[in-house]
Amino acid sequence: MSSQRKAGADVLRRLRTSRGWSWTDLAGHLRAHARTLHIARIAAAQVSSIRRTIARWESGSSIPDEQYQLLLGHAYARTSAGSVAIGPGSDFTELLDALGLLGVPPARRDEITAAVGAAVTGTGTNLLAFLGTPLRAELATALARPETLSPSAIAGLDEATRLVDTQIGVVPFVRLHLAQAAVVEVCRQLLRGEQAAEPRAWLRAVASRAFTLAARLAFETRDDTAALSLYDEAVATAGEGDLAQRAHIRTSQTMVAYYSTGDIDRARRTIDAAVQDARRGDSPLMRARAHALQAEMAVRGASPQRRQAQASLHLAWHDLDVSTEGDPMPGVFDEGRLQGFEGVCGIFLGEAESAEAQLEKSIATLTGSRQRVQRAIVLTDHALARLHSGGPGAPESAAERLHECVDLAAETGGRVPTQRLRRARMELRPWRQEPFVADLDDHIHTTLIGA
Repeated sequence: MSSQRKAGADVLRRLRTSRGWSWTDLAGHLRAHARTLHIARIAAAQVSSIRRTIARWESGSSIPDEQYQLLLGHAYARTSAGSVAIGPGSDFTELLDALGLLGVPPARRDEITAAVGAAVTGTGTNLLAFLGTPLRAELATALARPETLSPSAIAGLDEATRLVDTQIGVVPFVRLHLAQAAVVEVCRQLLRGEQAAEPRAWLRAVASRAFTLAARLAFETRDDTAALSLYDEAVATAGEGDLAQRAHIRTSQTMVAYYSTGDIDRARRTIDAAVQDARRGDSPLMRARAHALQAEMAVRGASPQRRQAQASLHLAWHDLDVSTEGDPMPGVFDEGRLQGFEGVCGIFLGEAESAEAQLEKSIATLTGSRQRVQRAIVLTDHALARLHSGGPGAPESAAERLHECVDLAAETGGRVPTQRLRRARMELRPWRQEPFVADLDDHIHTTLIGA
């Protein structure tokens, strides 16, 4: 047995015994959750059989399968006292660490977090779920005496924001907005106090990320005034300390400014500032993202700027061509997303056929649960490109493509996909008497309006 696997088995044992649970106790909890979640195989199993399975995990001779991983997540998402805690320092995060040691990949652990997070916030309560009980205790001390703020508390706040962010596309935006509000308020109160230079700088970086996510969530819940204000607060808090991070904030701010106000000049000023920050920062991936969005803003509005768009796209590809190994902002951008931006620009520049091909490539890369909002956006753009290409059956094919976007927009509650869908439907007006448009309208009404 490898040392990692033994360490993971030891953590599983410690989690159980720290609650005073026997193997039989844990088996009973797992079977009860299986019945609630309709996992028939385990719901029908004998407690003695589940007990033997637990013993094998803790000896390191086997690891929990995917169904048991989920059930363990539900079992440890609540404290012994019954309160919900899945944030930093909680038994739930210790479980995820144990599963990592046992070889469960990060993507699967994110799926467990998403599923459990959706379940435990389903009543609209438990809004402190992402702040684990130990972290709450640390923060209570720091709020009373801000100068005592510890590195572990700052890291916990950052992890809480990351956890909320991973729920996008799974948990309704309104729940996430309320959960993130707790993190935002803690950051604000701590920033009003005084800390030494190093923890203060770290706190500002963490707070800027918290404000940025809160701004995105406010936008998705149609509180545009709060969204724009939070973005301004995030930019001001980030300051000059991390230019790549400030560029990231401003790219998100650009989209919200454009979609909430329709002011293309304001959006262009914001993305230009993002590009300047990104160029001075240390993340090629962030530079690529900023240049790609600058290209999109160049083609939007009454006067598309073809040369500006082409130059920005060229720079974005150049940014991705350099080595991005060790980039300080991994995952912030990639070729698949750049192809999506190329496709959008192609639509506005009258290059529908090449746009369709680029968007098809982008769609193929957007397969994760966290990418469902972006997938819905690109699907709608692809439908528009197909419609503009004017080939045989293009209108019917475009309408068919929009059905998946309708479902994704309804499932995620994404605001931008819904706005893009509206534009695509408007361009289908010449075929409004056709059955395929009537079917699409019925789907939109039933899924997005009728409910």
